[in-house]
Amino acid sequence: MLSTDLRRLHKLAGSRRAFRLGEARDAGVHPEMLRRLAARGDLIRLSRGLYAFPGVEATEHHTLATVASRIPGAVICLLSALRFHGLGTQHPRVIWVAIDRRRAVPKPADLPLRVVRISAGLLTFGVDTHEIEGVAVHVTSPARTVADCFKFRNRVGTDVAVEALREYVRTRKGTPDDLWQCAERLRVLNVIRPYWEGLSA
Repeated sequence: MLSTDLRRLHKLAGSRRAFRLGEARDAGVHPEMLRRLAARGDLIRLSRGLYAFPGVEATEHHTLATVASRIPGAVICLLSALRFHGLGTQHPRVIWVAIDRRRAVPKPADLPLRVVRISAGLLTFGVDTHEIEGVAVHVTSPARTVADCFKFRNRVGTDVAVEALREYVRTRKGTPDDLWQCAERLRVLNVIRPYWEGLSA
């Protein structure tokens, strides 16, 4: 039975680094079998609900993959997205996520989260999907992230927003048009414009 489950899991994982508990269950592997395989050393448990085969090491963005696997539909945003894109000097101790404002706020005890509640329409606008450790992780694009920082400047600080804008321009992580589109949608175009003009002077 264990060998059959191992074959199913190898087929499931393919070239990916990891797989989720729900995916294993859908492939016909009972959660108890995952526990036994992990106890035998045939699998490693990267985090709650996330497994991989031995030899797979956690990546730099392992925590983001964990959040995505535990909170489907969550979008990595603000300071965590800045860190992901290499914009600025932020090293947040918590993971910033955006969720639908109508959804109950998740409170996993083992994940340090800072939750931002937004409308459902903004959960897909300016959001890219990246595969991390075999998990689809939704992250705001560089342009959306900068615009978000200005929109939520009372939460992250205006200095952080301005630094993000400066790095966006310096590193060319996106185009001016990308930024203006996001700023207009988030209604912060007039807030950003003076800082943009100051950088362009």
